[in-house]
Amino acid sequence: MRGYFAVGVDGISKAMNLGNLMRISHAFGASFFFSIDSQVKMADIKLADTSASAGHIPFYKFDTAADLRLPQGCRMVGVEITEDAIELPRFTHPARAAYVFGAERYSLSPSTLDRCDFVVKIPMKFSINVGMAGAIVMYDRLISLGGYPQRPVRAGGPAAEIPPQHTWGAPIVKDRRK
Repeated sequence: MRGYFAVGVDGISKAMNLGNLMRISHAFGASFFFSIDSQVKMADIKLADTSASAGHIPFYKFDTAADLRLPQGCRMVGVEITEDAIELPRFTHPARAAYVFGAERYSLSPSTLDRCDFVVKIPMKFSINVGMAGAIVMYDRLISLGGYPQRPVRAGGPAAEIPPQHTWGAPIVKDRRK
């Protein structure tokens, strides 16, 4: 999969939720993790983050949304239940994205929403745990950008082989002149 993604939280206060989301982000291959206005101490995060993600991916803390710095060309995607949010199955993920999730009891702050290039929502009746929401969004990114073929029409396994990854020195396109 080309591009990169990051995961962040806005105003989170529970270490177990933050550690869980960091672990999921690490498992899905996030390039970095960030927090905005977090009240959580790093020592407390380690209780839930058994993969020690902070030792494997960069973790950036920002005091406010205005302080947040993202790489050039990175698009911020807020995950929030709003009337004008794009439903996740209808959303095309940017190649370079930073997904930001709200805290346990609150929505994304207005200042964070203002920084978002897109706002998406998981089509559900009510909100869910931030770690679970993160896993759903990252899985959707993997499925839509990961180079997987279309799913079969009938129930069951794959209808087509996954094309092999390009290897250094190997031809990208088969020679059709033969």
